Amino acid sequence: MSQNIKKALKIILPLLLGVFLVWYSLSKVSLDELLLYFKKADYKWIIVGVFLGLLSHMSRAYRWLFMLEPMGYKIKFPNSVMAVFATYLINYTIPRAGEVARATILTNYEQVPFEKGFGTIVSERIADLIVMFGIIAITLFLHFDFIFSFFIQKFNLPKIIMGIMVLIIIAVIAFMFLKRSKSKIALKTKKFMNGLLEGVFSIFKMKKKWPFIFHTLFIWSMYVLMFYVTSFAVEELHGISMGAILIGFLFASFSIAATNGGIGSYPLAIYAAFSIFGIAKEPSLAFGWIIWSSQTLMIILLGGLSLIYLPIYNRKRQAKQL
Repeated sequence: MSQNIKKALKIILPLLLGVFLVWYSLSKVSLDELLLYFKKADYKWIIVGVFLGLLSHMSRAYRWLFMLEPMGYKIKFPNSVMAVFATYLINYTIPRAGEVARATILTNYEQVPFEKGFGTIVSERIADLIVMFGIIAITLFLHFDFIFSFFIQKFNLPKIIMGIMVLIIIAVIAFMFLKRSKSKIALKTKKFMNGLLEGVFSIFKMKKKWPFIFHTLFIWSMYVLMFYVTSFAVEELHGISMGAILIGFLFASFSIAATNGGIGSYPLAIYAAFSIFGIAKEPSLAFGWIIWSSQTLMIILLGGLSLIYLPIYNRKRQAKQL
């Protein structure tokens, strides 16, 4: 298969999956019923949710400065903000292309070498992944009995345990193979893994590591709070348990990787999570579409303005410097 075909499939397949999931979601609840939920929604909570989402994105842009500073680059905060919003917008078109665009924006307007800018983005994602695992651990700790009993009822527990053991054995064998092998693939894999580990530990070596850790926790706190606050917009979800919120948030977060910006997959992920707690499908899907639509609208608006204003802002900067 040629590289062009592979690139085309990477773009087309998530879009087709998104279209299919939108259709599947609307097959579970009629469009008229969904529009009724939008009409009845309490928009003050949606606005608060959008504001919390905005705070998380601004914090992400500010956190990026801490990662670039040790390398000798003091970039302008507006450029960092616009690069972040442009990233999210571009990811709605081509998955993961936003990260490349974000590093490219720094190269074009702040003279940061592409590989260095992209390296900080990879390290940033690792930090986010660690927090995500932390949220999973907290969710399991708070609701272990409920989750455990649910999986016992729905799945074959011995098979799950056997599958986990097989995966652990495969991981150990793969680790031993990589450690001893001198093949090109093994050497590249080891180099990649070493780079990831170096990225993780570089967080603790940076000069402003505590502000970095604070902003990382703040970003994810705002994500969870945004999810929780927006649930107040749907009357049927008043009094929803924190367990449902946390599991719904986790399902929704992972769904974003399935399609461009979570289109179609985001509401269905929330529906799947909420169904574990016996919450009806109609308000679950409606909430999923409400929160996805409100956050997406913010990204389209601010991401579009960022792409337009980036060259104007930097042209003005350059003119002032001259």
